[in-house]
Amino acid sequence: MAKNFRKFSACENLNSGYDGHMIVTCVNLAQVGYAPGGFSPLYLVILGVTFLASILISGMLKRRFAEYSQIPLRLTGGQIAEAMLRQNGITDVRVISVAGQLTDHYDPVNKTVNLSEPVYQVNSVAAAAVAAHECGHALQHQQAYAWLGFRSKMVPAVQFSSKILNFIMIAGLLGIGLMQSATMLWIWVGLFAVTTLFSIVTLPVEFDASRRALVWLESSGIAASMEHEKAKNALFWAAMTYVAAAVGSVAQLLYFLMLALGRRD
Repeated sequence: MAKNFRKFSACENLNSGYDGHMIVTCVNLAQVGYAPGGFSPLYLVILGVTFLASILISGMLKRRFAEYSQIPLRLTGGQIAEAMLRQNGITDVRVISVAGQLTDHYDPVNKTVNLSEPVYQVNSVAAAAVAAHECGHALQHQQAYAWLGFRSKMVPAVQFSSKILNFIMIAGLLGIGLMQSATMLWIWVGLFAVTTLFSIVTLPVEFDASRRALVWLESSGIAASMEHEKAKNALFWAAMTYVAAAVGSVAQLLYFLMLALGRRD
């Protein structure tokens, strides 16, 4: 989930061993405001719409999280995570509390569900949704969920592509005309396509983790029907941050592709 109720920053950590919470789509500098060949009105519209959508979704997410943090449940986030793992036969994953706020993630290398202190120690609908979602990733890992495995394998390529895109962007801002070449523009499109694909592959992973979380919360009886709907709504808005990022990335990729098709050396 988008760092569980927090909008990801310009470039999240892409450690190859982590799942989608530490392997979040690297929204490199090129993806948030640079257009090779200049800023056309169309590109500015794409950026504006993407930015506006992100702001609206982020605002809704924060409001829902604040609201659902006030609705108590009988178990804390840490206890819910322990129970969900145990009931699904996962005994080699530890649930630990980590410093910070909304720093929740699953680490498949060390096999830990890492919950931020406000989630680990608090008994609320919001904390339950976050904890169960992270355990959803542990279930994916245990069952070799194909999309999670594919995304993990993409990490080295995403790291490389992001670094080169940022280098090209910085060179362009310094006046080095790398993008005057049609060949370089096609290289830009290819690298950007890698990061865009990663953002798309992230979607089924995050939605599936939320689905697993909601199924368990309902079947376990921990959340009553009304609380279950609130948890579902919270996870929905968290997932929408990924949707907005993916749609914006696809729109920019199409724009860059259009530029490349119209450019000749």
